[in-house]
Amino acid sequence: MKEARIIKVAGPLVVAEGCLGAKMYDMVRVSQDRLIGEIIELKRDLASIQVYEETAGIGPNDPVYLTGEPLSCELGPGLIGSVYDGIQRPLDILRLKYGDFVVKGINLPALDRQKTWYFKPKVSRNELVEEGDILGEVEETALVTHRVLVPLGIKGRVLEIYEGEFKIDDTVAKIESEGKVLEINMSRKWPVRKGRPVKERLSPNEPLVTGQRVIDTLFPIAKGGSGCIPGPFGSGKTVFLHEVAKWSNADIIVYCACGERGNEVADLLLTLPELKDPSTGRPLLERTVVIANTSNMPVAAREASVYTAITIAEYFRDMGYAVALMADSTSRWAEALREISGRLQEMPGEEGYPAYLSTRIAQFYERAGKVVCLGKEKRLGSLTVMGAVSPPGGDLSCPVVQATLRVVKVFWSLDDRLASARHFPAINWLLSYSLYHQNLKEFIKKHISEEFLSLKKELMRILEEEAELLEIARLVGIESLSLQERLLLETAKSIREDFLHQNAFHPIDTYSSLRKQYLMLKSLLMLHKVASQLLDKGFSLKEVLELPIREKIFRLKYIPEDRLEEFKDLEEELEKLL
Repeated sequence: MKEARIIKVAGPLVVAEGCLGAKMYDMVRVSQDRLIGEIIELKRDLASIQVYEETAGIGPNDPVYLTGEPLSCELGPGLIGSVYDGIQRPLDILRLKYGDFVVKGINLPALDRQKTWYFKPKVSRNELVEEGDILGEVEETALVTHRVLVPLGIKGRVLEIYEGEFKIDDTVAKIESEGKVLEINMSRKWPVRKGRPVKERLSPNEPLVTGQRVIDTLFPIAKGGSGCIPGPFGSGKTVFLHEVAKWSNADIIVYCACGERGNEVADLLLTLPELKDPSTGRPLLERTVVIANTSNMPVAAREASVYTAITIAEYFRDMGYAVALMADSTSRWAEALREISGRLQEMPGEEGYPAYLSTRIAQFYERAGKVVCLGKEKRLGSLTVMGAVSPPGGDLSCPVVQATLRVVKVFWSLDDRLASARHFPAINWLLSYSLYHQNLKEFIKKHISEEFLSLKKELMRILEEEAELLEIARLVGIESLSLQERLLLETAKSIREDFLHQNAFHPIDTYSSLRKQYLMLKSLLMLHKVASQLLDKGFSLKEVLELPIREKIFRLKYIPEDRLEEFKDLEEELEKLL
């Protein structure tokens, strides 16, 4: 391992001389403590190093050890259920060995080298394989079957394939490739800043069902899509992402807490083992990987944490899984970029952020997508990326928000006034948008109902008209509105309070399937249509608003998923009123 010398230390930035032959983004070990760092700038033999640990106590003439390898992720069985920091150190193992605080310079493997896994082959001897083919499977958890793939760049004939209990570094297969015999094990390494290759990228055409009605009905995101959720402090970004992580229909969840408060991450870790997967009844942690680089951890490691998370997510995508990645929040990541850029004395851009901020954000979100995975057999995988943004004061003109909006296709705008009114999710339906409606149209028609699309349009029309009528009512009073307009205000209020609002703590209301959302919406709009016709027949507004069936419809959110047939009885009851 080649050795260089430190000539300057400025917080997490270290400058070393004697680094000829080093490459950008190579990993290095700094000082006798062997702190983990990464080269982020090279000038002749001088290297600027971003150190991912506390640099107190190191100074000029301390050694820097060049590894010649990029900062990489360890990939293999054992990822699911693990909690890592931003550079993939296993926090649960560190706590058992060293206590509650991370010791400087610790170099523990990300995956357990002693644990054995039962490897079941999926190919046979003398079979021809190529990169991306499934060599075998490991039952990682009750929810996730880990598919061991032929490593990238390898194509040839299987000489030997074994079945049984193995550690991840044991040889499970031998492949003859280009005249060489290669021994294949279950562990892989991949540079975090380099996207994993795929055979083909496809247009996303299936919704990621989150169970949140305002999202799935009005502003859906597709599997393989990208979305952002900006909002001021306290508006519910983290709780919203927690809900999506708990209830979305993704096969694998990767949750990256980059710079968020530690107590929020602790809450997620405490609730995931207790919550059950809706389809299997198993703990949700059995399909989740958590990257926890919280606000009390080194700033520089935040910058690496999102790349660590998305590399792990791509690894599972390549197995053919639907993966959802939540990054909370990318503002803290951008602030880490700004701090390092300032210490590098680079020319600052808007609000002090580096000029390449937009490029970095685009590179991150563009790793999302629905793909055809490598391998002979056609295997589809998807990676959906959702990022929270915390602009100061909720200012959506913030450079991080604007750079993100130029890339993502779904914008969920959080409103602090809705949050203050205890409306969850506090997503403003007049400002948010989704560009996936057209992509998902055929799926909705086939699997839910052709009528769902027209009901969504009617819903948005009522909410938009409500905003206009409220402005008029503020100026000249609600008495100036017609009976039909006042009925529309009542319907809009019901939509807001009984459809768009959800109780994250209620065992039934916390999650709604697409089918239930359709039936709820159909009942609410049918009630509005019936009430409107009753007004035309001469009924007073008070009589219409006091119809007993209104209370039944307002409580539809509390009907369990296994009793959806009750909606049909309500429809028949509404028809009898006419």
